[in-house]
Amino acid sequence: MAQLRQDYDKFTAQDTEIIVVGPENDKAFLNYWQKNNLPFIGLPDPTHTVLKRYGQEVNLFKFGRMPAQVTIDKSGTARFIHYGHDMTDIPANEEILTLLAGINQKSISSQEKKS
Repeated sequence: MAQLRQDYDKFTAQDTEIIVVGPENDKAFLNYWQKNNLPFIGLPDPTHTVLKRYGQEVNLFKFGRMPAQVTIDKSGTARFIHYGHDMTDIPANEEILTLLAGINQKSISSQEKKS
C-alpha cells in the first residue's frame, strides 16, 4: 500500500479511485488505516466476499492472501488483472499508470467519435 500512496496524486490525475480490500475485520482495518493515514478507500473483507468474486488466491504457506490488482473501468469492465505469486509480486505503479493513460485516451477518442 505504501507503493500506491507514493504515487497517489498520479493516480488521481488519471481520474482513478484506489480501493484496497483487506482480510481484516472492520475495527482492525480502521485502526490500520488511521495509523498509516492512507489517502484512498479501504474495504474490510473478513468473509472473503470480494476475494472470491475476483478469484484472489489464499496461500497459508505464504502468509494468507496473495496480492492482486484489478483495474476496472467506469463501465465496470475489468481491464487489467494481476495475481501475485508472493507478497512482493506487485506491478509497478508506472505499469498501471501507463495502462490507465491508454484506457483514458481510448475513452476520450470514443467520446469524440460520438460527437
